[in-house]
Amino acid sequence: MNLRVGIAGAGFIGAVHARSARLAGARLFGISASNAERAAQAAVRLGAEHSYASSEQLVEASEIDVVHICTPNHLHLRLAEAALAAGKHVICEKPLAMDAAGAVRLVDIAAGSGRRTAVPFVYRYYPTVREARERVRSGRTGPIRLLHGTYLQDWLLEPEDDNWRVDPDLGGESRAFADIGSHWCDLVEFISGHRITRLSARSLTAVPERRRGDRRAAFAGAARDGGLRPVETEDAVVVDFETGGGALGSVVVSQVSPGRKNRLWIEIDGAHEALVFDQESPETLWCGRRAAATVIHRDPHHLSDEAARFAILPGGHPQGYADCFDAFIADFYSGISGADDSVGTLPTFVDGLRAARITEAVLSSARAHGWIDVPDMDHVKVAG
Repeated sequence: MNLRVGIAGAGFIGAVHARSARLAGARLFGISASNAERAAQAAVRLGAEHSYASSEQLVEASEIDVVHICTPNHLHLRLAEAALAAGKHVICEKPLAMDAAGAVRLVDIAAGSGRRTAVPFVYRYYPTVREARERVRSGRTGPIRLLHGTYLQDWLLEPEDDNWRVDPDLGGESRAFADIGSHWCDLVEFISGHRITRLSARSLTAVPERRRGDRRAAFAGAARDGGLRPVETEDAVVVDFETGGGALGSVVVSQVSPGRKNRLWIEIDGAHEALVFDQESPETLWCGRRAAATVIHRDPHHLSDEAARFAILPGGHPQGYADCFDAFIADFYSGISGADDSVGTLPTFVDGLRAARITEAVLSSARAHGWIDVPDMDHVKVAG
């Protein structure tokens, strides 16, 4: 199937989507940006066949089969609703909506649409993540006791660092946790099979004012012009949690940790074995037992079948984030064509709702300084 793809949003992540779409064999039919001029420039830069004057035009265009929503967060709900109403398959960046109520609405619409939907929780596609998941599922780790780790960045370290995500009207009430903490929680639940049921959170706004840089791209560096504005969203969060499987856990999430670029680090401690995944060193999985600790390399000849499926290069030839994105997009498109190899591991809109509910629990707990229950997902239907 020669899918015709439209990308709404031409920033950093829009370019990543465009690259993976082309590699998966789709036609990059159209692109939109914040205005018609920027869209035309992006079409040339990314190799799209057409540009659209607005994202609203793109998501409703009859010639597009799949819409990728890569705009600022406040547009996600409106554009995803319009795309599904127009009969498109939809990939939407997280958060699905500015709150859990909006995410529920999208999940309900998607469930009745007959269209395929997904959220790019792409860290699931590291072969070493799949290996860790298989070791838990096979029982080799034993019952899980502890889940802990960090997700640390430094791109918003200084008062001169700014981005639209800082503005709650554009990015939402939560910034650091909704942006990167959601990835950590999705990954730890994906690997362990446990679900976070109860949590206690504290948040920190370390930089109370930032120099306005409304057009600053993510990770782009400091803004040198513009006045100072107060910051209403968090720079860091510390969360303690319990799971339905009886484990305890904790995570530190920060966008103001000097020298940390994208350190998503997870340790899963079972009764027999501990597992450590570090996204900045994804070629190995650390496995600890009482007698010895070993390092498993991303070598397809020595991985489980499920992990080896994503190890597309021989051992010693590094794979990374872009390869995960490629695998995610290919997985999604395969499902549209009927050749679905995801076996329930594709992150869908339901997983986006899960992230929204955990985020709301984190915000509520931080405000109340107490423990908050996370709503279960047992009744939610999966679309696609």
